[in-house]
Amino acid sequence: MDTTHTLEENDGRPSRRRFLRAIPVAAAGLGTSGLGSASDTSDLDRKGEFLPGITKWGDHVRLGNGRARSFTTGTRSGGPTHHGLYIERAVLDGLPSAGDLEAAGESRYSDKYGPTGRALPIHHRWSQEFFLPLPASTATPFTFLGVNWNPAGHPPVWSAPHLDIHFHMLPAATVDAITGPTAPSYELPAEYLPGGFVRSPVVDERVITDMGEHLVDPTVPEMNGGTFTNTLIWGASDPDGDGTAELTFVEPMLTREYLRAHSGTESRPIAQPTTYARAGTYPTRYSVRDVPGADAIAITIDSFESFEGDA
Repeated sequence: MDTTHTLEENDGRPSRRRFLRAIPVAAAGLGTSGLGSASDTSDLDRKGEFLPGITKWGDHVRLGNGRARSFTTGTRSGGPTHHGLYIERAVLDGLPSAGDLEAAGESRYSDKYGPTGRALPIHHRWSQEFFLPLPASTATPFTFLGVNWNPAGHPPVWSAPHLDIHFHMLPAATVDAITGPTAPSYELPAEYLPGGFVRSPVVDERVITDMGEHLVDPTVPEMNGGTFTNTLIWGASDPDGDGTAELTFVEPMLTREYLRAHSGTESRPIAQPTTYARAGTYPTRYSVRDVPGADAIAITIDSFESFEGDA
């Protein structure tokens, strides 16, 4: 099913990175386009549809009392504009507790690739996890979403019930094979660290099951005695096994309380590295959008730019 839509754009440019404005990119089902400056357009319409552009939808999964699905949007001329997770607001009610997940285990939540996900301990706390393919995503390196409902949060400071939305750049089978928590067995070059981000000081727990190493911004409120509501994590791993890591996922983390109260559109920049390991088209912003006509919320990575890389 295809649905057209409008999503707000922004012509601000994050600093501290090398980018090319006009590298053509091919997208399966989306055509070919060079990337240029974005311009402001109208936000989501009253019906909850997105205009203009072409949206390709993933299959629904069941989360709480509602449904969630992945989507990819491109311009009519073929440029990538958004990858995202679309959730009905009913998702935020009826979510399983950590005790529910532990008790039900694989009798109810047995398949991360299936419609009800898998229950497993991640970050030392029980989580409901989904692997959701991203449709028509070859214009960018993004391959699938790893979505986790964390009813008891997780250490060190993200203890509020929240959703983790991992936008992965590796094949699902590669991420599925990552186990943890453990210490990384590779180096992460400084030029691949996004501006302002650092590696966790807890070395033996940097690499997390089904995810990879987590990189954090130490200036966010929750890292300084404030309240966790909406934050961004960058992730890294060594997919080639050559001893050198690269950025492999970007992860908005949003509390259930924040999502329940959210209205309008909130967009934040995504910090960029000096250079990426691989040339490609990467997001420079993430956004949380209320879709009032559909009683839904869309969480997206967007404002894509084509970047130079070391390979």
